[in-house]
Amino acid sequence: MTIEISAFGSVPDFAQGYVRDLRVRWALEELGQAYDAVLIDLEEKNSENYRAWQPFGQVPAYRDSEVEMFESGAIVLYLAGKFGDLCPEDPAGRARVMTWVIAALNSIEPFSWNLLFFNDAEADKASAEARRAKIEATLGPRLAALEARLSRHDYLEGGFTVADIIMSTTLREMIRSDLLKPFPALEAYVKRCTARPAFARALEAQMKPFREADAAA
Repeated sequence: MTIEISAFGSVPDFAQGYVRDLRVRWALEELGQAYDAVLIDLEEKNSENYRAWQPFGQVPAYRDSEVEMFESGAIVLYLAGKFGDLCPEDPAGRARVMTWVIAALNSIEPFSWNLLFFNDAEADKASAEARRAKIEATLGPRLAALEARLSRHDYLEGGFTVADIIMSTTLREMIRSDLLKPFPALEAYVKRCTARPAFARALEAQMKPFREADAAA
């Protein structure tokens, strides 16, 4: 069975190039594995059939001849184990990479998303400023800790791994909102990771159906 991943056939302009299937596409491109993208729309994502594959109606979901699964972090870790690349072979190294994947998803992404999509339109000014300050107070030291590490290392753990796919895509979303301006090592890290040819192929694969949908609209 050919590997299949789910992806949206159309999304708003601001989301194009940033939907989470990009992470899985990137890992598959790095691993040299062919795959088919199963494009879904709003009606399909809420269908009983799709919810059996992805219970939350999100993307990506993944399946091959052995497994069906969802959540981008879990999928890229599975792929690294299945194909024996993008992760160290020794148990200690694998554990470190797994830890960085979870750190990106748990310690960085929720707080960066809170800032990226912060909306104080319905809040009074003092309340909004207090909320923003609280988010920044949590995220800032975490970015500073990453800055310290990546000012000394090209990648999180030795060579490029699936941890860098998850972390760099998490940080990449902050660049366009200037949230990484105080962290030049993190900006350089994201640029280094996304300069890889596999990333360019994955991005183009995601963007192609969006361009076609926009042209047909």
